[in-house]
Amino acid sequence: MSNFQLGLIIAGALVLIVVVAYNAWTTHRNAPKRPRPAEADPAQEPVARHEPAFDGAVLTGAGLTGAGLVGSGAEGEAEPGFDGHAVDLRDALDLPVPTAERRGGLDPLIDAIAPIVAEQQVSGDAALAALPPTRRAGSKPFAVEGFNDAAQQWETPQPGQRYLQFQAGVQLANRLGALNEIEFSEFVMKAQGFADAINAAPDFPDMLHEVARARELDQFASEHDAQLTFVLRARHAAWSPGYVQQNAARLGLVAGAIPGRLVLPAQGPGLPPVLTLTYDAQAAMSDDPEQSAVRDIVLSLDVAQVHRSQQPFARLREVAAALGEAMDGVLCDQNGTPLPAMTMEPIAADLEQLYDKLDSRELSAGSALARRLFS
Repeated sequence: MSNFQLGLIIAGALVLIVVVAYNAWTTHRNAPKRPRPAEADPAQEPVARHEPAFDGAVLTGAGLTGAGLVGSGAEGEAEPGFDGHAVDLRDALDLPVPTAERRGGLDPLIDAIAPIVAEQQVSGDAALAALPPTRRAGSKPFAVEGFNDAAQQWETPQPGQRYLQFQAGVQLANRLGALNEIEFSEFVMKAQGFADAINAAPDFPDMLHEVARARELDQFASEHDAQLTFVLRARHAAWSPGYVQQNAARLGLVAGAIPGRLVLPAQGPGLPPVLTLTYDAQAAMSDDPEQSAVRDIVLSLDVAQVHRSQQPFARLREVAAALGEAMDGVLCDQNGTPLPAMTMEPIAADLEQLYDKLDSRELSAGSALARRLFS
């Protein structure tokens, strides 16, 4: 064998080694990032499966819907930055809890209400037995309350209590639209059936007046409904579901009831989550989730469901910035356009105006009435 042939063999072997090494490096670089073992990550806490539930609506693009509030993307090389944002997540978690609700149950502000007066006292058990099997009139919630003389307040009929006065109500509007004539007629039939069962006389409001009120309320709600959605997209290597969960858990998010969904819980029991993080549900349910590739996650905020004192938008920005840094991601709109920091301040200002308008209508964000209306 000549020196030339030997040199060719050596050169070919070197090329083959380089190709194999490059392919191995590329495969390792593009493999989904996996969570670090527990012993290497002492700050990691177990992820509890707890999610406050509420009726959500379909999420919109990166920005606000309603009231002309829209977050805009930026073309070119701009990348998200939060240098001007000074809210600390640990401080945000210690914010004061909103004051207790003073208005719950049926309310003339968002309900059509029919008083019902019984001929004699009715037991709570009898009232419960007389309730219709469904609690909806069309797409609107329907409810019956009894007046507790001892507590001097309206309440859902309770076993062992006795009532003389009742009221039946149907919600005037929700995210499915305004109460219409057919739904009002269904409300009348349900309330009349309840009244007949307990020997009581209902006094129904005028249908045309209530339907007109419903349309006006629906118009206001449509113009002031706001839902924010941002996408955090991987710059290079994809993420595994476990990697997403591990980084989200460090910021206080917990696993929800739906695969691929994590939430930042509110401070009070029974309240909707402050923020929601979602990713591919199929990746979350995969037989081998650590081999599944997640390239983007969605951070969303339902503005009307969360009290402004919890600073939900500031916390969303804090979470987005922290996740983007830890996971090497870039914040985008749902079209993939990076969102620079300059787009955040106008949205924050628009949100403050929206909060003020909801307050002026006695439908403050996060209140029981607002959560019912915007559901």
